[in-house]
Amino acid sequence: MTELLFRDDAYQTAAECRVTGHTPEGGILVDRSVFYATGGGQPGDSGLLDWGGTRMPIATAVKVAAGIALIPAEPMPMPPVGAPARQLIDWSRRHRHMRVHTALHLLSVVIPLPVTGGQIGADKGRLDFDMPDPPGDVAALDEALNSLIARDLAVSDDWITDEELLANPGLVKTMSVRPPMGQGRVRLVRIMDGETLVDLQPCGGTHVRRTGEIGRVEIGKIENKGRQNRRVTITLA
Repeated sequence: MTELLFRDDAYQTAAECRVTGHTPEGGILVDRSVFYATGGGQPGDSGLLDWGGTRMPIATAVKVAAGIALIPAEPMPMPPVGAPARQLIDWSRRHRHMRVHTALHLLSVVIPLPVTGGQIGADKGRLDFDMPDPPGDVAALDEALNSLIARDLAVSDDWITDEELLANPGLVKTMSVRPPMGQGRVRLVRIMDGETLVDLQPCGGTHVRRTGEIGRVEIGKIENKGRQNRRVTITLA
């Protein structure tokens, strides 16, 4: 399996690796990855893979049975199995994903309702809520969200066992996407204001270390996506 370097340090932008194989679809398997693989509503990272004097643009990374596969952005000769290589992600794009992702966690604090779906982009993201009636004051939600961001709250992670998560179902805010289980443990992302817990939920994505990095965001139009489903979109200002 691929060692997930982004899981230990979301700020790591480059790493040495070794090519361990190729997928039938043309992906490159590596033994360790700084590339986040598409999942949980967050896109896979893009960047470069260098080996033997060749520089290959990488469009994204995906999860496969053997771990993580890097997907070339254009047809090129594949690096041979066993070749040493160096990975470099598009840091600007990754950091925007991190800012949006952490902002969405705070949005789920400002709107404390079950989440039915979500998506993260480089400039904006959205959460769908089980919300029968639209909020009466969007400006107040916007102010509350940006107030949390401006408090420069600390963001950290921890791990619990699958069994501990099953015993605490209230940790799971998403109704449509289950936390990544099956490996024996689940990662929790925690947002703290000093000693006060602001948010705690299972998440395998990448996040900023402090909410102040997010910067100001704007809540857009709240869309009706069904009888009890409302879509709330935020944009990095």
